[in-house]
Order: sequence, then structure tokens, then C-alpha cells
Amino acid sequence: MMDVERINIYRRLRDFKVPATVLDNIFSSDKDSMVLIKAFRSLKKDGYKEDQAADEISKMIFKELQIEPDHLKEE
Repeated sequence: MMDVERINIYRRLRDFKVPATVLDNIFSSDKDSMVLIKAFRSLKKDGYKEDQAADEISKMIFKELQIEPDHLKEE
């Protein structure tokens, strides 16, 4: 079940324009991917819908990496 959840989160974050290279780095580390998955679960538990949770997490990723999402090219 965990693999399905990881794929779902990955796809949802891609929908919010998080670059695949960034997500690949996160998901290649068990520690980093678990932090992201726990954050996603926590937001859902707090009442966020999956798209809302992905939007919030994508904003955190962009802020942490100091990336402007508006300036990203389509992949």
C-alpha cells in the first residue's frame, strides 16, 4: 500500500509543478520521503483534501529550495 501512496503523492506534487528532479531526490531517500509522506498524511488528517495538501507541500518545497514556481519551464 505504501508504494501506491508514494506514487499518488509524487503525481500530485508534479501537478503542482514541483520538478521531477526535486521529487526524485526526495523519494530516493527513505528519510526524506517519510518526512514528506508524514506531512501529507498530517494535512489530510487535519481536513485538507489531497490537492490542498499537495499544494501546501509544494509551496513548502519551493520556499525551502528558494524556487519561484512561476518561473519554472514546463517539463
